[in-house]
Amino acid sequence: MSDNLLEVRNLVKSFGGVVPNDHICIDIPRGMIAGLIGPNGSGKTTLFNSITGQHPVDSGSINFDGQEILRLDMSEIARRGLLRTFQDAHVYHGMTCKENMQISTPHAGDSLLDSLAVPAREVDDRALGILDFVGLHDKRDAAAGELSFGQSKLLEFGMALMSAPKLLLLDEPTAGIHPRLIDSIVERLRRANAEFGVTLLVIEHNMEVIMNVAERIYCLANGRVLAHGTPQEIGSDQRVIEAYLGADA
Repeated sequence: MSDNLLEVRNLVKSFGGVVPNDHICIDIPRGMIAGLIGPNGSGKTTLFNSITGQHPVDSGSINFDGQEILRLDMSEIARRGLLRTFQDAHVYHGMTCKENMQISTPHAGDSLLDSLAVPAREVDDRALGILDFVGLHDKRDAAAGELSFGQSKLLEFGMALMSAPKLLLLDEPTAGIHPRLIDSIVERLRRANAEFGVTLLVIEHNMEVIMNVAERIYCLANGRVLAHGTPQEIGSDQRVIEAYLGADA
């Protein structure tokens, strides 16, 4: 079996005359925390959408855990252990944090009502344990709609962990977060990787964060992979500096 959990080859996705993903190739080894950077409009979120089956792609291949998933639908891809989070956290605002966790396990029930009416003891324990892990145990009975933006992102992260993913794609986990929460989120990413064994691919504009947490970084520009390598290699790559880092200087 390949050491790569995810292999994307020559992935093309176009919208009319716009090609946000133009023959993208990336490899994400098992157990790695990898980063995905690039200017706004470079194709990062489109790539996440392509990998997770949110829209059909034009051509290429996506191999996940040794199997081709390009033509599978979102739910089947998720069942195989490939999940994502969003720039704006997708949580159920009218439910409590604990209820959000309970309905996020693939074994909670056949419907939302089933999962809430008869939560299994192991689901309940896991929900509370992960809420504690993401720092929201004291908010377990609070409605998700009462959380701050940063807390909502932590809840969504916890909901993803409830499904025990093999690979989790995180779309700007620290964007819009109060600076005091950023270090906490970064530490939880590391711990999720180490303690839960989750491989992570992280879109991030905060260069201090991504350089600190990622082992390998891919930089996109104009829909293509401009460069990839270690944080040190990316940080000193003149193409990256001109296309992305220089824009923030």
